[in-house]
Amino acid sequence: MTVSYKDLGLVNTKAMFKKAFELKFAVPAYNFNNMEQLQAIVTGCAESDSPFILQVSSGARKYANQTLLRYMAQGAAELLKELNPHLKFALHLDHGDTFELCKNCIDSGFSSVMIDGSHHSFEKNIELTRQVVEYAHQHDVTVEGELGVLAGIEDDVVAAESVYTQPDEVEEFLEKTGVDSLAISIGTSHGANKFTPEQCTRNAEGVLVPPPLRFDILEEIEKRIPGFPIVLHGASSVVPEYVNMINSHGGALKDAVGIPADQLRRAATSAVCKINIDSDGRLAMTAVVRKVFHDSPAEFDPRKYLGPAREELKKMIIAKNQDVLGSAGKGKLIWG
Repeated sequence: MTVSYKDLGLVNTKAMFKKAFELKFAVPAYNFNNMEQLQAIVTGCAESDSPFILQVSSGARKYANQTLLRYMAQGAAELLKELNPHLKFALHLDHGDTFELCKNCIDSGFSSVMIDGSHHSFEKNIELTRQVVEYAHQHDVTVEGELGVLAGIEDDVVAAESVYTQPDEVEEFLEKTGVDSLAISIGTSHGANKFTPEQCTRNAEGVLVPPPLRFDILEEIEKRIPGFPIVLHGASSVVPEYVNMINSHGGALKDAVGIPADQLRRAATSAVCKINIDSDGRLAMTAVVRKVFHDSPAEFDPRKYLGPAREELKKMIIAKNQDVLGSAGKGKLIWG
């Protein structure tokens, strides 16, 4: 059965990216796997009046069950009507790697899909991306493509090292594929260990400092495709507060380091219209769950540890929207 995202109360990314570019902010794309994460994202963005993208990987879709996921998205849209009636969101497939997967998501109610052909040759990437675009645009679904490779691990996406996006490829890629947004590689990375200690320096307190993002590449790409929406993957800051909380309550996260918030804020004022955040959400919830189990080892009611974890994630989302992405308060400027 084919389902239109419009019948679920969702939108594609066109209007939010247009306004993000005009007003120099980035739309947050938050990955989720379960109900508590979904509740935190919806309520956090509703309270901060931020446009947002609910994002699921292929693995998360399997975990949630694709039929249940559709109704979760529809339920989220109904909840949002109660919390912030003018606000809208997109449901997006993160790192789709085949035409068949993207088509299935489109047919089941996704309003946006990513086709990641970055592991193929440039020519094959164009061919695959174009195939997805042709089908998606028949259903008014927006498509994100990717040029360059991010290192790290995120669900089924694994790469040993980064390959920076080549600016001289972007114009041809856009012309031949017709994508609506482009994910690029400028030094971000997937996972909680985005860089090895050898790639970092240490400050006076001995804390690892990651290498800076390649804003020179971003700026060159902006010159070549002015006004076009750019996407950053692997953009969690790996918040030290959560890493410390995990490690002080039985965890073993070693040398976890992410992208500094000030660099993400700078990116959000450029052509970067979408910033993906996954690991920070996982870390926030895991930190609180570990603390609850450490402090109350007899606890076995999921509501008693998932509830506080949900609240911490909501708090983190509001802070990201306000202080890093600049998206807070922008919902009313798009749909108000």
